[in-house]
Amino acid sequence: MFHATMRSAIEAARTLAQLDDLSRKIWQAHAAETVTDAEAQGLAESLHTRRNAIREAVTPVGIPLGRVTLFPAKRLQRAPERSVAIERRRRLAFSGPMPPALGSRFTTGQLAVLRIVGDEVARNGACGLCIDAIAARAGVCRRLAQAAIRLAEGDGLLTIQERRHQGRKSDPNVIRIISREWLAWLRRGGRSAAPALWGSIGCKPMHPTDRGDPQRQVVDTAPSKGCRQAAGDLDRSGRTRILAGGETGRAMR
Repeated sequence: MFHATMRSAIEAARTLAQLDDLSRKIWQAHAAETVTDAEAQGLAESLHTRRNAIREAVTPVGIPLGRVTLFPAKRLQRAPERSVAIERRRRLAFSGPMPPALGSRFTTGQLAVLRIVGDEVARNGACGLCIDAIAARAGVCRRLAQAAIRLAEGDGLLTIQERRHQGRKSDPNVIRIISREWLAWLRRGGRSAAPALWGSIGCKPMHPTDRGDPQRQVVDTAPSKGCRQAAGDLDRSGRTRILAGGETGRAMR
């Protein structure tokens, strides 16, 4: 009686939880010697077959066939021109992204990545770019960019704040530089230094000279002299000479 009832319940089960409950009851009955070993073994085989059938019928909701995640697959990141990427990588690495004592620990590609991070920190106070954007700007692959940032974190040069979200796409990590030498280097970096790190820089305000009322016009009331009269005055003044005794007199013609 128990054997027939359990077999009917196994065939009518629709979920794995129901099968687990039936399996528990079967082995409890076997321990109480309600069913024989052969009957318990037969019911266990029926449970296994029914469990496999239910698992095959279950399909993930919202996930297309052949994929294990809801998010689209990442595109392969590759530079259009490898020579251009190599040139950009070297130019960034040799532009002095950090003090020589710190930069000597990293390779050319890693220095290019840290240059991008340093520029973002100097400009915005922190770097919030995704790893693909950092790698593309530095002319390296995303794996090398990740390794460079993790290596700098291990050396105590920067911190990484992860922004994970359960059940949805996470936000890019926030990178902040904590090395005093590196921050001082960025402050002295000239054009690439950030206003956030400069502090308040300005100049004295310049005020134009007060010229009074611009509508007032100054009119010269003195009579203007003609060309002949001005020439006569010049001729008369040229005849006057200063004598040795301090007296003035007329020059002899």
